[in-house]
Amino acid sequence: MTPGEAEALERRAAAALADGNEEEAAPLLAQAAARAGGNARLWQWSGLLHRALDRHAIALDAFAHAARLAPGDAKIAQGHAHVALEAGVPALALYDRAVALAPGDGEVRFGRAAAQFAEDRAEEAIRDLDALLAQNPGWLPGHAKLAQLRWMMGARDAATASYHRAIAGHPGERALWEGLVQTLMLAEQHGAACDAIARARAAVGGSPFLDLQEAAARSELGEADAAEPLFLRLAGFDDAGVAVRRVRHLLRTGRAAEALPLIERWLDTPHATALWPYAAIAWRLAGDPRHDWLAGDPRLVSVIDLGDRLPPLERLAEVLRGLHHARAQHLDQSVRGGTQTDGPLFRRIEPEIVALRQAIVWAVERHRDQLPPADPRHPTLAPRRDRPVRFAGSWSVRLAAAGHHAAHVHPQGWISSALYVALPGEAERGGGEAGWLTLGAPQAGLGLDLPPLRTVEPRPGRLVLFPSILWHGTVPFAAGERMTVAFDVAPPA
Repeated sequence: MTPGEAEALERRAAAALADGNEEEAAPLLAQAAARAGGNARLWQWSGLLHRALDRHAIALDAFAHAARLAPGDAKIAQGHAHVALEAGVPALALYDRAVALAPGDGEVRFGRAAAQFAEDRAEEAIRDLDALLAQNPGWLPGHAKLAQLRWMMGARDAATASYHRAIAGHPGERALWEGLVQTLMLAEQHGAACDAIARARAAVGGSPFLDLQEAAARSELGEADAAEPLFLRLAGFDDAGVAVRRVRHLLRTGRAAEALPLIERWLDTPHATALWPYAAIAWRLAGDPRHDWLAGDPRLVSVIDLGDRLPPLERLAEVLRGLHHARAQHLDQSVRGGTQTDGPLFRRIEPEIVALRQAIVWAVERHRDQLPPADPRHPTLAPRRDRPVRFAGSWSVRLAAAGHHAAHVHPQGWISSALYVALPGEAERGGGEAGWLTLGAPQAGLGLDLPPLRTVEPRPGRLVLFPSILWHGTVPFAAGERMTVAFDVAPPA
């Protein structure tokens, strides 16, 4: 194979990744890599294409070939380690090799920490990141990653310790203050965020960012009088993030009519996904028929009992339990009283996970094919339906007694889900609708008396599919274990 032919294949692979046409390009690159033999780049591209298709066993083999041919290539070493981590095979040694080749690459360091976490060495990952941050206090993504790890391991009081240490040494660094405030807001520690904002203003002066975070925090704390002048100060900012915070405040203070024009201003923009969940609330409160257009068609929700399409549920539950390494919920997720797995679940290569993914793809295709007719204005009905099913995320959640999901939405998804793998017995659960899924009821923190549009009873092997913009949560249950798998179907390219 000539250098020109190899370069043309690389360009084709890059275009396929950009356009979502990996299915066509993957066999071409795999065949070319095998023919060329010693071309590490073609093996790398083959691995990347198969990774995009969630074919991680093939991707892992391709990257292993590439790494043997180019042992000094840092990007190939990182890709090899990353694919191994996603596939669910030991990846720490591969990350050590990648770190040796690119010691200053923050993404490689994050991957190594994730590999440590996956191998039940979370405390070691925390110590290593903390030591790196002591040497590099301005590494903002590192602070955020360390805070997340500490929170997941139950060390809430220490979650922001690296920020505080860095600020003590560099009190004039605005970015450190903003990172601290952002982390506290993600953790819903709104009082602590307000205290940090006051200290930040004293150290580095005010900013629109601090005004917005304080406005949001005060509103979430129920301090409407303090939040209002801060929101007014931000009225001139044409920004979707500002709009979402302002809309939440208006809904919380009983001014849905005032929120409507602000919401609708964003619905024809690329930022509409962030505002559609609030359009559903505001239209419902106003009795606007657009609510029925957005969320009222029963075909938008499917309840599918997958039965023998799934691997044995007891074995699947056993595999999933082995992936729950955290001791507490994620910093910025909806889980309350439980844990969530780390990394994309459907990229793992355990036979049970592969079989699970296959059953899920079948169910999503069935749901997609029965949706109402295409509507270019509708967030769920506008996307094309002739593309392969892709996932924007996949994970497992394990809830214990009194555990539940706070009502939330999934702005990165098109179709979201809940698949029930293990459930408490009837006596444990608590009776009634304890543990049930709720659809259409907004977050309790908004203070709105809107009941769910629908509730769904969990059953082992039952899959529920619904629009990602639809508010959803669960009712707490009394005792026992509730194990689920969840995922977001990505909007088609």
